[in-house]
Amino acid sequence: MKKQVPAVKRGTWGRRDALRLGGVGLATAGLAACSRVDSGGGGEEGGPGLLDRLREQGFVAVGLANEIPFGFIDGSGEPAGQSPAVAQAVFEELGVPEIQASPVAWDGLIPGLQANRFDLIAAGMFITPDRCEQVAFSEPTATSPEAFMVEEGNPENIQHFTDFAENSDLKLAVLNGSVEQTYAEYFEVPADQMELIPDQTTGYELLESGRVHAMSMLSVSHTYLLLDRGGPFEVTEAFFPEIDGKEERGWGGLAFRQEDTELLEEVNRVIAEFKENGRLLELGEEWGFTEADLPDDTTTAQLCEA
Repeated sequence: MKKQVPAVKRGTWGRRDALRLGGVGLATAGLAACSRVDSGGGGEEGGPGLLDRLREQGFVAVGLANEIPFGFIDGSGEPAGQSPAVAQAVFEELGVPEIQASPVAWDGLIPGLQANRFDLIAAGMFITPDRCEQVAFSEPTATSPEAFMVEEGNPENIQHFTDFAENSDLKLAVLNGSVEQTYAEYFEVPADQMELIPDQTTGYELLESGRVHAMSMLSVSHTYLLLDRGGPFEVTEAFFPEIDGKEERGWGGLAFRQEDTELLEEVNRVIAEFKENGRLLELGEEWGFTEADLPDDTTTAQLCEA
């Protein structure tokens, strides 16, 4: 079994998890029998009546960005992760039995949704005011603190974005268009010290080759990536950045086209039921999420206005 990182303890994982993440072809529980990958897209045109059309065709098309454990394609070619699991369960409740997944680069998710390549984004995308101007988010489904993946032993003692702003020799890999890029810019990390990456795997390879000193993502993403890939790396202590004197706790949700208000209303109704009956926690626990990562009383409307 590949090395598990002790630096961040978020639930427990075993050989079953490592095998599913790797190339041995084990399917994700709850997704394997009723989902598939569709590299060519296939979203329905949005607007009124979309849910009825999805029920008639029997599937919903989702976009994801191959970020473990939020949304990715597993070793058997199936969509997996917390966000696709939530989408699958929600749409089953709504009478749509199958999801099809289109993996795209992170910065291609919103353009792909707007171009009808898929019907929603299931990638754990954080709800921010800028994104709210482009898409309509569901109510929050999960959160996770930030962290860095660094060389084992953390020889540069990297703990925060400010470490890069204060040391011009350090380079940081961040997803292009991500909240981590926004955080890095807020803490004045120079552009020439940032490597903008399309996906998690690219960042890992840059770290492995020594071209960057750290990769910035959510703590749970790093932990699962190391469980999958191994390597002489570790995850730094998790934290929520402080922005303008306030702790920035990001919340992820499903994202829809702005005209799909009827569908979004139904999705939010089911998410509220899942939050109340414990199903939302159950869906996240398999991917390392705990009760502390569940939504509090924060609403999407509040996050869009922040």
